Amino acid sequence: MAKKSGETLEAIKAKFNKQAVDERVRGEIPYTSRWHNHFHIDAPHSLISDPNGLCQCNGVYHIFCQWNPVPENQQWHKNKSWMHTATKDFINYTMPELSLWPRDEHDKDGCHSGCGFVEDGKVRVFYTCNARDENYLRTVAQRFGTLQEDGSVKLEEIQVYGNPEGYTAHFRDPNFFYRNGVRYFAMAAQRMSDPTKSSRPTNGAVLIYKEKAEGGWELLGEVKTDYYDFGYMWECPNLLQFEDMDVLIVCPQGVPHQELRYQNHCLAGYFIGHFSVDSLDMIHGKFHELDKGFDFYSPQVFANEARHIMIGWVGMPDLVDKVASAEDGWLYSLTMPRELTIHQGKVRSQPVKEMEALRGERTDIDVSNTQGTVFNLPEVSESIINITFGQARKVECAVKWGDEKFVMSYDRDTQIMTLDRNGMKLGGKGIRPFNDGKNTDVDLGIRKFKLFTNLELNFRLFVDKSVIELFLQDGEEACSLLVYPVEDVAPVLEFKADKPVQRIGGKVWALGKFNYE
Repeated sequence: MAKKSGETLEAIKAKFNKQAVDERVRGEIPYTSRWHNHFHIDAPHSLISDPNGLCQCNGVYHIFCQWNPVPENQQWHKNKSWMHTATKDFINYTMPELSLWPRDEHDKDGCHSGCGFVEDGKVRVFYTCNARDENYLRTVAQRFGTLQEDGSVKLEEIQVYGNPEGYTAHFRDPNFFYRNGVRYFAMAAQRMSDPTKSSRPTNGAVLIYKEKAEGGWELLGEVKTDYYDFGYMWECPNLLQFEDMDVLIVCPQGVPHQELRYQNHCLAGYFIGHFSVDSLDMIHGKFHELDKGFDFYSPQVFANEARHIMIGWVGMPDLVDKVASAEDGWLYSLTMPRELTIHQGKVRSQPVKEMEALRGERTDIDVSNTQGTVFNLPEVSESIINITFGQARKVECAVKWGDEKFVMSYDRDTQIMTLDRNGMKLGGKGIRPFNDGKNTDVDLGIRKFKLFTNLELNFRLFVDKSVIELFLQDGEEACSLLVYPVEDVAPVLEFKADKPVQRIGGKVWALGKFNYE
């Protein structure tokens, strides 16, 4: 028997009161929860996820994200809406507010992800409306809206209704890009598979729409890649240009795990090469992950900027039972804004330079000829560390809170970096089964990947109250993860090696907090 929707449009609309939600948020900031972060955007309450609508208007960066403003009995992913905040410097932000929420027959079952853009000096959004009928069958539509002075988004006309033939109703996340003065958008899609090419019933894909001169949109077709059978859905597409290179960011779901890559349940990565809007061919190399940590998904990039600034979700679909902060009534964070660059055919990422304004008291590190040493860290911190190996073949660096720890270890002989958070008492660790066809069980406590080094290992480590972001070898790899220390104590940084390292040098800064007003 088909599952019934159970809620009328009137009942859904009655849940949302922007004034009441915004007043509640103002009462919750500054945060007091033990795991609320200092320099990451968190949920004031309930669950936040995908960054949305990233755009810059009159010198102000606008950041929207998915949010459930009215949680019901820990149904965290219900009532999909958008939260909004804005900043000029990525340090000082406007108070988070409810901006977009279900209001009519098109989006009554959720305002899903989308992009932002500027038109006639106004911030506009383009998002996926989600509605289900009495038999729980999904209908999708892509709609425009405009940000108003009171922080709400005024709903406007539907641009694309329904899903194309040959694709399921998992059809969402429109994202604009421009070529030769013409506007296009990339669309996340789920293709009904050709059984001669794939044993899966569905496969992920990206569709391209072109704006017509007379108005409206033309479906050009599917981006052609060499990855036909690569997960059952591709979410959150971004098509970017870096001088003479094109980058297609996608989030494949259900990709089989390998020993040294594809280890998360859902991936976030990119193809780099050349894309033609005429043939829709993407001439590319292999798929690279944007982040090798445990908790990174659904990134979005500020479009049409001098810099490519990316924000991701520090979270992972289908793992809310592993989020310890849920007991305090909130879940997940956004990453720091990261600037993307191209180096030797790969995308590198580093926190935007504006983050340096948070730096406070500095401690210098300079230790030679040691197999082990410990440094105190501030409550929240940034560390830039360089390890000159010397005789050492294996080195280990642990962030420790009392008897809990997160460990990074590197083996020069195998060139393998291992991240291990099984030393934490709460949060993701151990093995979690996922029964989704080809996907295998997920190890929530260990990540391993190749990392090339020669004589030195360098990293930039950000430790917040419940988020760690790690940037290795000048941004060659990034790693994001959630940790929930039981003891509310300042951590220490502990180094160990199998043989004496020649030198450990670097700097550690205490970091300040984001300001909301």
